[in-house]
Amino acid sequence: MSPEFQRLMNEATRLTQTGDLRAATAAIQNALFGGQASAHQASHDDGDVIEVEAREVPDRDVTSGQATARPDASSRHDQRHTARPSADAGRFIAGSFQNSAGQRNYKLYVPPGAGTQPMPLVVMLHGCTQNPDDFAAGTEMNQAAQEQGFFVLYPEQSTQANPQRCWNWFKHNHQVKGRGEPAMLEGMTREVMATYAIDAARVYVAGLSAGGAMAAILGDAYPELYSAVGVHSGLAAGVASDLSSALAAMKGQGRVVSGAVSGMPTIVFHGDADATVHAGNGQQVIAASVGIAARQDVLSVAPSGGRGATRHVHRDRSDRVVAEHWVVHGAGHAWSGGSSNGSYADASGPSATQEMLRFFFEHPRRSGMQ
Repeated sequence: MSPEFQRLMNEATRLTQTGDLRAATAAIQNALFGGQASAHQASHDDGDVIEVEAREVPDRDVTSGQATARPDASSRHDQRHTARPSADAGRFIAGSFQNSAGQRNYKLYVPPGAGTQPMPLVVMLHGCTQNPDDFAAGTEMNQAAQEQGFFVLYPEQSTQANPQRCWNWFKHNHQVKGRGEPAMLEGMTREVMATYAIDAARVYVAGLSAGGAMAAILGDAYPELYSAVGVHSGLAAGVASDLSSALAAMKGQGRVVSGAVSGMPTIVFHGDADATVHAGNGQQVIAASVGIAARQDVLSVAPSGGRGATRHVHRDRSDRVVAEHWVVHGAGHAWSGGSSNGSYADASGPSATQEMLRFFFEHPRRSGMQ
């Protein structure tokens, strides 16, 4: 019995136990045919993609403020596996999630070895005009996940919810726990956690621009779920409540009304030449996380053939690092250290992907958090 055959049969057993009989059948077929799907199955294959389809349910307008929001059991989806699993590479699969707060599609990167032990999950929220594939290409987060062993979830904003595919971080009904897009994204995160072997103490959320602003909201609203937050070229939670205040905040004229400190471990990247979202917003994100009293070390990051940066490391009274603020010199509105294969990515800066992951994995959720 080959190791590959045994792996596929173990996967089939796991899928059967979770009730995913269609996926289990596909895994058994691959095992029996030496890793080659049957002719019938192969006729439905689409590269390395596993399609995930949800039951058809009526569309809901999540921008109306009418949503009440906790994930419910009726949101469970069916999975249809149509690709041959690979022992050497992860899988990038498509899916859809719906609860009482709304419905969105998503992409999920499943790393090699998934299911052998609980792995971290990083939720990545794209910026305006982007989609999951574009964001994955620009940040190269899937490559990092393959090397380091973690899941990556890419929720996709719809043009129905926002014509420019922006997450609605500036609308009051999408800024608090239990309502609108935050509740839908929380439910999607928990759905993935319930479906796969995820380490609940290592669930993180990051985003770019509007996605960064929504990541800050999620960290503020759900500290029992997300262990740390990454905000790239984004804005602080609560800095705007409508379109006019959002435009003012993007110009650096916004102010966080509550003034409360969340205590959420947060890493910020922002270019000091960003003409879309003023770099001062990065300071507000940090202030909303740890306040202005935290001890701060300021370090210079020398350029290595690209842009330099200033790294502000914030520590609490016990000398624990609670936040980092990277100011990338000369950078505009783009993911630092990203790939030109995606939009809004600047390959010449220090790698936001690698630095965020380092910060995340240094911050598992502390004991006592539910």
